[in-house]
Amino acid sequence: MGTLIGHVAPGFGFFIIGLWHLFNHIKLHAHHPKSYTSSPWFPTSRIKYLELYFIMVGCSMSISMELFIGPDRHQPLDPDGTIPSNHLHNFEHSNISLTFFMYALFSIVLDKIAPTTQYGLTNLLAAVAFGQQLLLFHLHSADHMGVEGQYHWLLQIAIFISLVTTLLGINYPKSFLNSFVRSISIMFQGVWLMFMGFMLWTPSLIPKGCFMNLEEGHKVVRCHGEEALEHAKSLVNIQFSWYVIGVTIFAMTVYLVMIKLYPEKLEYQSLSKFVLQDEENDGDDDVEAQKTNNVGKKMEEPKSFLQIGKPFDPMDIER
Repeated sequence: MGTLIGHVAPGFGFFIIGLWHLFNHIKLHAHHPKSYTSSPWFPTSRIKYLELYFIMVGCSMSISMELFIGPDRHQPLDPDGTIPSNHLHNFEHSNISLTFFMYALFSIVLDKIAPTTQYGLTNLLAAVAFGQQLLLFHLHSADHMGVEGQYHWLLQIAIFISLVTTLLGINYPKSFLNSFVRSISIMFQGVWLMFMGFMLWTPSLIPKGCFMNLEEGHKVVRCHGEEALEHAKSLVNIQFSWYVIGVTIFAMTVYLVMIKLYPEKLEYQSLSKFVLQDEENDGDDDVEAQKTNNVGKKMEEPKSFLQIGKPFDPMDIER
């Protein structure tokens, strides 16, 4: 991170994962609204762990860029083995990526072993990843007072929602609304990260009264005076509000379209077990009655399902 591509690339990854979850949760709930159960990740038909492989590859590329490709010496340490101040944010970003890599890796392992606690542990790993992300962005070594800090502060709201909904998913796996909000929050993280990249590292998009300044090896947006800074922060708040509205409209539109494309699949229960239960119950009743009233007589054959009880009323059949 710290550059345009450093925000756009991971932002695109979050957006794709969030959109993938949104699509699958809506489809799953549309098909099975009564028996819906959430899933922390979704397999594909050809490559089962494609989503998790995508996360692992993306995280590996991010760690490589932060620690080895991005730095001038292609390693983040000083000659004496210490971490220089201008590379602190590189380690923070790489730790976030490492935690999500850990989540994807152990999700695959848990799925192969398939313990009874698989669902809860997978969600817990995801919660740890979001918690790590929230902690490191909150305690970020980069500037918290400027325009970039305002973008990161608002990003923490989306991360917090992802964290809370992931934790709630452990105890409420059948809550579609919880999964729906979680998917939107992940997708929103991606949208906001990509937007940050363009707004903070495109000179023509810098707010009026502000400029780009090179500090500790990376460019930072600075403003001429307190009034220009407050004006720039207010613009960031307005942009955030617009994106909240836009993402919400998009998510609701996707939901309304998909429930039309994927109608509910009726979940039939086998009639045979009910027939057998009725025959057994009625058979028991016949035996008791015959034992009481017709001792020594040959037991009759059990009646069929259609012969039991009163004849069906025509109106009942229509209903």
